[in-house]
Amino acid sequence: MDLAAILEQADKDITLAINMGGSSLSDPLWQAFSSRNLWIPLYLAVIIFFIWRFGWKKALVFILACILTVALCDQLGNICKEHFQRLRPCWDEWMTSHGLRLAEGKGNLYGFYSAHAANSMGFALCSALCIRHIIRRKSRFYTYPIILWALLVGISRIFVGKHFLGDVLVGFFVGALIGSLLAFAAVKVSDRIKPQASGS
Repeated sequence: MDLAAILEQADKDITLAINMGGSSLSDPLWQAFSSRNLWIPLYLAVIIFFIWRFGWKKALVFILACILTVALCDQLGNICKEHFQRLRPCWDEWMTSHGLRLAEGKGNLYGFYSAHAANSMGFALCSALCIRHIIRRKSRFYTYPIILWALLVGISRIFVGKHFLGDVLVGFFVGALIGSLLAFAAVKVSDRIKPQASGS
C-alpha cells in the first residue's frame, strides 16, 4: 500500500471515529452549526458592529473583504469538488458499510474540500484581523469566539456525515489563507481613509 492509500484510509478511519461519536441528542446541534441560514444573524451582527465602531467608510472596506472571502472560498470549493471528484462519506460504500451516521440528507456526490469549513474560517479570520487592526488587544473578545465558531462549523460537517476530516482541514487552510490575504489588503486600504467618529 502506497503512502497516498495509507493517508486516505487513515482519513476514513478518523472520520468514522469522529462521526460515530455523535448521537440523536447531539445531531440537532451539529445540524444547526451546518445550517447556513443560521449564519445570517452572525454576519449581520458583524456588519452592524463594523459600521458602529469604525464608521461607514472603513466598515465598507472590511465588509467587502469578508464578502469577497466567502465568495472566493465557496466558488473555489465548487471548482475543486468537480476537479478532484472525491466522494462524500455518505456516498462512500466503505464508510456506509462500516457504520457512518448520516444526520441529514446526502447532498451532492463530491465533497473535497469543505466549503462550509472554508467559508466559516475565512470569514472568522478576515473579520477578526480587520477588528484587531483597529482595536488591538480588545479584539480577543471577538477573535476567540469567532474562531471557535468556525471550528465547530467544520467539525459539524463530519458529524452529519457530509465530509471527511481531510476535506475539513483543507477547507480550514484555504479559508485561513484567503481570509488573511483579503484582511491584509483591507487593512492597507482602510489605513488610507481618514478616521471617522464612531457611529458616523
